[in-house]
Amino acid sequence: MSQQHQDNVVIDKAQSSWSDLWTKEDYWAIWLGLAFCLLALYLHVSSVPAEYKAKALDKIAKAEATMQAEAAKAPFKTIEWYQAQASKKVKPYGAELAKSIKHFMGKPGSWTNNPLDAFVTTPEQAKAKAEKAKPAAEKAKAAEDAALAAAQEAQAAAAGAEYKDAELNKAAEQKIADWRAAHLKAKKAKDKVGKAKAFNILPTLPVLFLAMAICFGVGIVFMGQNFMQFFVGFIGVFIFTVLAMLMGAQTTMKYWGVSTEAWAIFLGMLIANTVGTPKWMKPALQVEFYIKTGLVLLGAEILLDKIIAIGIPGLFVAWVVTPIVLISTFIFGQKVIKMPSKTLNITISADMSVCGTSAAIAAAAACRAKKEELALSVGISLLFTAIMMIVLPAVINALGLPEVLGGAWIGGTIDSTGAVAAAGAFLGEKAMYVAATIKMIQNVLIGVSAFCIAVYWVTKVDRVEGADINFMEVWHRFPKFVLGFLAASVIFSYISGQLGPDLSSGLVSAGAIKGMTSPLRGWCFTLAFAAIGLATNFRELAHYFKGGKPVILYVCGQSFNLALTLAMAYVMFYMVFPEITARI
Repeated sequence: MSQQHQDNVVIDKAQSSWSDLWTKEDYWAIWLGLAFCLLALYLHVSSVPAEYKAKALDKIAKAEATMQAEAAKAPFKTIEWYQAQASKKVKPYGAELAKSIKHFMGKPGSWTNNPLDAFVTTPEQAKAKAEKAKPAAEKAKAAEDAALAAAQEAQAAAAGAEYKDAELNKAAEQKIADWRAAHLKAKKAKDKVGKAKAFNILPTLPVLFLAMAICFGVGIVFMGQNFMQFFVGFIGVFIFTVLAMLMGAQTTMKYWGVSTEAWAIFLGMLIANTVGTPKWMKPALQVEFYIKTGLVLLGAEILLDKIIAIGIPGLFVAWVVTPIVLISTFIFGQKVIKMPSKTLNITISADMSVCGTSAAIAAAAACRAKKEELALSVGISLLFTAIMMIVLPAVINALGLPEVLGGAWIGGTIDSTGAVAAAGAFLGEKAMYVAATIKMIQNVLIGVSAFCIAVYWVTKVDRVEGADINFMEVWHRFPKFVLGFLAASVIFSYISGQLGPDLSSGLVSAGAIKGMTSPLRGWCFTLAFAAIGLATNFRELAHYFKGGKPVILYVCGQSFNLALTLAMAYVMFYMVFPEITARI
């Protein structure tokens, strides 16, 4: 090969690499996701007036002074300590544009008998709901007041003995814990009254559709596809997504954990395998584009300062158990049950061990799994997530496990982030916090596992015997959207760290994330699951089910995951680092 020809090849590759930045799906997912993340930070953090922050910081400083004084006075967290902690809460700054964006990302609400209730609630209906919820709220408030009086009496008795009587201290601590549980129930009951508000999302849904169609459509054009074909197809996919959200919002479905995502896949498969997915919808079945954009948005929720707050025990539960389970499940699939497809094996293993569908998407991209294999992995995951969301909290309560241990077990084993929070809430405030934080720590491994899978596939699975290892192939296989996921995490973590935990909790977590990035992530994920269902053919899936091996792999791997996570959580939280557990 002449020198000039070699130079031309290098130039062509360089030009191709640069053009990838605006012609490839992964990069467009990064640009769209990060653009929205930066907009969320601007509206909820950068545009917040200085005096608003100053007042919040002053309130936080006074509360911390009270907490320090109470901590020095008693050997347990007093009533005043908890009250001061609650007073530190900072409300998100309500910029008008931020409120409007959140309003236009509204999704169907809860309903029982009439589906229209999910879209419209009149002022009269809202008032009736509030009135219906008031008796329960008043009853819960009365129970809280009684629990508070009992806690104050027990705390006064302990203080009268100058906190030197261990029995009185223990009794006071228990009564304060009872009051905290009653307070949480009263808050939930009060929130039901407060949430009974009039709303109408029928005018906002077309606006959201148009905004998403244009944003994704711009990427579609740069990727060389037809905008109008995508736009027309997106009408059907969006309507179908709203239908899946409607079904997932039904109260009985919510109770049994049958999520919106599960409905999206089930209904999509039902249509695809009966009447067939209409041809005009197929250009909008951009499964990976939607989910990759959602995963970049998910990165905003991975705050490193929150991860550090739970300490080394959480890191061990998430970062030691997860790779052990991932590798063991893959080996079990290959050596014991002899899964014929290695790509399906690793996709299910990553889905089950890391963090559900998000990890499955990254793993599938890294090993180049077929879309049918990804759909099968996600379907199995959603089924068992719904079961575990209900069963695991019941098992924890039956065994009488402590809240922190139960939360760690849930966070390390249930796949979906939303299901983890819901299951943790069944056990209590501490369990929900621990479960959500450990799942957050586990989510960090999305990028790590994708990179390791890409390396393994290039160096072992797809390598031709005797051929040199092409490490550039690792880069080609590595899902680039993970870089956007990591960038969003770093940016949000830096801002969160600069603000401090309390101010960040209000402006970043409750504001930028819950107010903007998280709702949009939910829409992106549901669009992706709807597209997966509509693009999946049962006949193409059938041969993967031979001998029930995918289900056997998931059940055996999850059983190992449950046992190892529980053991690691007990050892780390209660034997090695009990002082960290005591601070939670």
